[in-house]
Amino acid sequence: MTSIDSTPFGALPDGTGIEKWTLTAADGAAVSILTWGATIQSVLVPDRDGVLGNVTLGFADLAGYLDPANPYFGSTIGRYGNRIAGGTFTLDGETFKITANEGETALHGGARGFDKRVWSAAEHDGGVRMSYTSPDGEEGFPGAVETTVTFTFDDQHRLRIDYRATTDRATVVNLTNHAYWNLSGEGTGTINDHLLRINAAHYLPVDATLIPTGTVAPVAGTPFDFRDPQPIGARLRDPDPQLAFGLGYDHNYVLSGPDAAVADDLRSGRRLTVETTEPGLQFYSGNFLDGRLRGVSGRQYRQGDAFALETQHFPDSPNQPAFPSTVLRPGDVYTSTTTHTFSTFA
Repeated sequence: MTSIDSTPFGALPDGTGIEKWTLTAADGAAVSILTWGATIQSVLVPDRDGVLGNVTLGFADLAGYLDPANPYFGSTIGRYGNRIAGGTFTLDGETFKITANEGETALHGGARGFDKRVWSAAEHDGGVRMSYTSPDGEEGFPGAVETTVTFTFDDQHRLRIDYRATTDRATVVNLTNHAYWNLSGEGTGTINDHLLRINAAHYLPVDATLIPTGTVAPVAGTPFDFRDPQPIGARLRDPDPQLAFGLGYDHNYVLSGPDAAVADDLRSGRRLTVETTEPGLQFYSGNFLDGRLRGVSGRQYRQGDAFALETQHFPDSPNQPAFPSTVLRPGDVYTSTTTHTFSTFA
């Protein structure tokens, strides 16, 4: 049975204390989550020899997470995960301007999204439930949105994340988690040799600002075809304009089913299996890690040292009516579940 405990993890400049909640399985495998940004700070799981290692990027102290250069390590992303073109959208005839924080684009909820907020936490159903109420007008979004994110971790090393949100006014909601994975262990180097399978026959091409063009394109015959396991780095330097736009993979896949992705690390024998209720998966190959940041191990994080598999609705959906809707209205409930299962192979 999973044990649950909380410990202090520093304080914000205004004195607000931040907690670290740790869910520990019977064999010592453990997941730690911070009340700052409902952030996954570490995921300690065994390799093929039973040796525990932390497989997600993060920081040893709160100062790292407060650094403006922190690229959302392990954060809960909201109110809208991914990008909104021009930082604007129209809903029910009214145009809303969201804080732009990537040029003219609103990325991951604006300048102070859910990742930069203090969440309350309590034990719930064998895990920890984190809660945050986003007021009407925060970062330009309409409606007061009440959000809970429940993290559970069991003896089978299944990390389950359940999202729930309600609103008092029509708005858009797209929640995800931005964990960065390296199954060899955080800070051990490149993930280019990890084998990745993504259950998707189509993906969304983007323009130079990484906004989807609106086209749903087949992956067949392109570097984006991961229907069979492929080394992440095998085609990173192929002469494909899509790879040039994001300096690698930073694209949404249109999932063919709930079994979203499987990643294998031949070196450690660790496997990550991702299942989700979401229609999309943003695959990001750690393109903008540049060595400026040092993680829990004290080692530098460089380009390609981790990958992200962000389960979500599609980028820029508020401006692209052909995409699955992200509109949430009063009386409706937004729910989403993603499970990360960690196992081993010979």
